[in-house]
Amino acid sequence: MNQDVADERGGWRRASPLSFAVQGLMGLRNAILPVIAVLFGSRNWDGAGMAILPILGAVLLLSLGGGWLVWRKTRYRLGESDVRIEGGIINRTARSVPYERIQDVSLEQKLLPRLLGLVEVKFETGAGGKDELKLAFVTEAEGAALREAVRERRDGVRTGPLSESEGSLAPETRTLFAMDLRRLVTFGLFEFSLVVFAVVAGAAQQFDFLLPFDVWDADKWMELLAGPGHWIAGLGIATQAIAVSIALAAFSILGLVTGLSRTVLRDYGFRLEETPKGLRRRRGLLTRTDVLMPVHRVQALAVTTGIVRRRLGWHALEVVSLSQDATSGSHVVVPFAQMEEIAPVVTVAGFALPGPEMSWHRPSPKYHFDNAAMGVSVLAAAALAAGLLGTLLPFLAPMAQIAQGVFVLLAGFSAVREYFLWRHDRHAIDGRHVFVSRGWLAPRLDIASRLKLQTVEIRQGPIARRRGYANLDFGVAGGALGMHGIPLETAREIRAAVIETLARVDFSRLPG
Repeated sequence: MNQDVADERGGWRRASPLSFAVQGLMGLRNAILPVIAVLFGSRNWDGAGMAILPILGAVLLLSLGGGWLVWRKTRYRLGESDVRIEGGIINRTARSVPYERIQDVSLEQKLLPRLLGLVEVKFETGAGGKDELKLAFVTEAEGAALREAVRERRDGVRTGPLSESEGSLAPETRTLFAMDLRRLVTFGLFEFSLVVFAVVAGAAQQFDFLLPFDVWDADKWMELLAGPGHWIAGLGIATQAIAVSIALAAFSILGLVTGLSRTVLRDYGFRLEETPKGLRRRRGLLTRTDVLMPVHRVQALAVTTGIVRRRLGWHALEVVSLSQDATSGSHVVVPFAQMEEIAPVVTVAGFALPGPEMSWHRPSPKYHFDNAAMGVSVLAAAALAAGLLGTLLPFLAPMAQIAQGVFVLLAGFSAVREYFLWRHDRHAIDGRHVFVSRGWLAPRLDIASRLKLQTVEIRQGPIARRRGYANLDFGVAGGALGMHGIPLETAREIRAAVIETLARVDFSRLPG
């Protein structure tokens, strides 16, 4: 019997035939640097130029051939109790994951697969990294059908065969949040990034053999830029200051452009929708992701902001979910919005923002005083050691004096920081939620449901036991939450209230 016919009768399916082209071209991309290295090394050979086309042709054929073999040897099947993927050219691998272990199924489209209408399907188990199961690449309709079928079989709803016509989400969707181009650009201006300098530094490190001198040699740079006879050395102090200012301005502009570019690439077309299956988030310009988060799996929320954006009322909303990405601790569902735009999403997720009538409480002042005293003591000891080193070794005296000044400034900043943290850190609890607000310049508000907390732990160190305060740690699936330095009696009262809430709940009746 033909192998393809046998596979089809056994419920086995293959990825899209176009996936071999995607795999081959991606393999060609990985071979670019080795090809450049070979051509660079053979630049002095006679007839090296004539060998370029045959080399590129051979690499292209090998990549496409390898992609075809990968596609030919890869197959998948949705069984009664698990999803199974087999692959491998020389060493065959077979991986299966039971439906009950699959927390979510997400779809991802990088640029090349997106142009061909293909998606990569990721079966997220919460283990992260290489333990996640991936299938590359299937058509968009088949990917959506896979996601829907796995979710339904996980929940015990269906046992029928997979059909691509089942994959679309129900039409009853409501847009909760979306970003147009103007909002996206505004967001990007706040995302200052220095990643471009890291890329340039990495490239210089890898291709330093092409440079005329060691790029990390500071003395060489000083000689080139301001050495005797150089035009910069002949400039006046004012002109040099202007040149430095221009360089810093260019540095800032490049950081802004880099941050803006990263933001546009990541969040272009951002849309968050409420669907019967949960919160659906789609975003990305070159790499398009489509993630669906069941609302009942959302364990906690976090409202974050930045030092500057806080003054202008801009915030972000993240959800801590059982079906979170393997590479991140949370899903950003609203990346850049005013609080009135965030509030509807919080409500749909089953939570509530604290109202003006909420009774907030600060940590114990003893906790922050002890932190300040410990930090100042350590920095004062470091300043004393630097002064002693300058006395014993006179040639290090100038550096020791600078170090002393830095340590003194850091000690002062540490004390001021602890004071403002005491003023701004606070916590609250109501009948349904636990609220924790932490941070001075860029505060973060964590919101957890009392019903979804898994553990409540009071933790004290030697100093805390003597001073009468404690840390209250809450176990949250997929994250962590804690109240730091609160009075011991308050910690006991909050723990008792949360445990009482949990004791009244029959968890066997809650959705999984």
